[in-house]
Amino acid sequence: MNLRLKVLLLAVAPLLLAIAAIASVVRIEARALADAETQAVLPVLESSRRAELKHYVDLALGAIEHLHGMEDQAVARSQALTILRQLDYGEDGYFFVYDQRGRNLMHPRQPQLVGQDLWELRDNSGTPTIQRLVVQAKQGGGYVEFMWNRPSTERTESKLGYVQLEPHWGWVIGTGIYLDDMAEARLRIDNAASRAISATMVIITVITGTAILIVAVCGFALNLSTQRSAEARMRALAHQVVLSQETERARVARELHDGVSQLLVSVKFLFESVQERVGSLGGEGRDVLIELTGKGVTRLHDVLREVRRISHDLRPTALDDLGLKAALAQMLNEFGQRTGLAVQLKAEDSPSLPGPVATALFRVVQEALTNIERHARASEVNLTLMSRPHALRLTIADNGRGFDLEALIAQPRSGLGLTSMRERIETLGGIFVMRASEAGTSIEIVLPASALRN
Repeated sequence: MNLRLKVLLLAVAPLLLAIAAIASVVRIEARALADAETQAVLPVLESSRRAELKHYVDLALGAIEHLHGMEDQAVARSQALTILRQLDYGEDGYFFVYDQRGRNLMHPRQPQLVGQDLWELRDNSGTPTIQRLVVQAKQGGGYVEFMWNRPSTERTESKLGYVQLEPHWGWVIGTGIYLDDMAEARLRIDNAASRAISATMVIITVITGTAILIVAVCGFALNLSTQRSAEARMRALAHQVVLSQETERARVARELHDGVSQLLVSVKFLFESVQERVGSLGGEGRDVLIELTGKGVTRLHDVLREVRRISHDLRPTALDDLGLKAALAQMLNEFGQRTGLAVQLKAEDSPSLPGPVATALFRVVQEALTNIERHARASEVNLTLMSRPHALRLTIADNGRGFDLEALIAQPRSGLGLTSMRERIETLGGIFVMRASEAGTSIEIVLPASALRN
């Protein structure tokens, strides 16, 4: 795991832990709040339902009170039952009427019970139903919880009823609500709380994702900025190293040219003087001395030529004295003479280039010619140098066998020369493009106008 990934994890991990802890606390507190809300609301809801039931029964008693004064009480009771039968409030909201002996006088949802004696009616647990209603009504009215068939579902469910005694006729009048409505209310509260908790978790997740994305983007931007800064420093350092190398090359070239070369020339003159004097002498060893001094002069001449070549390679005087075009022409001419390859230079007169730019281009061409000589097996080399107001373009092409560029780049030790050429150009802000195929190899270099200013 690299350092950047470790830093990113160190930044994200505490954030994830903190948000996870916050999410857990929010979930726990939200659930506790929902439970507290349920505990607070249900008693109020139950009290409201109880008051509502009592109010319904009071309304029912008031609806039939005007019938008490009729002369024909049988007709009055019949009309009263008709009125109570019509007083319903919803599918499962209705009134029922019993006499004090448990006989059903009116039931709008179960008419088959009318007239039946239900005094002994009991639920599944054996608890008497009608008896409890009658007793509660005689005691002044009140609430009774009992099991009864629900019309809308045809199931026996728990029901909370309120009964009161009608004093004029002695009827037990009541109504009720099924308690699963209370359970549904609790379920609605729980569902609402669950939805709120889920929505909160979604919001926290979105905030978490956004925060992680922001951290990742900021980390990436920081890494990119750091990388670019490091690359800029590396390019500057590489440029400084190249300048130092060129300075040292120039110094060594001057030492070779002005020091070692002059000493070798002096030694060569001495050998030539000895050779002339030996030629004027006689004796048995004369021919041997002439041969030896001739060999010495030849060897010194070879050494002197090699020193000059090394000096020229280290820092060509033509580059400093005559400019890039003349230096390239001299290098190509020497390359053609040494290798026997056909060389062609097409160069336009370019403005005076900064020393680092001219040196970089010269070194790239030098490295390219070395590679062509060693590996390309080419018969022809073309070099083009064109200058425009906005850029300078240099192209080197050969008709050699080419090579696998990707495979070469994959082997760092084999591609040091190419890497060095690329870094020289990119350090100056230029573009280095290399193409290789069976038809040959080409290198194209483009330097912007900003790199050509002194």
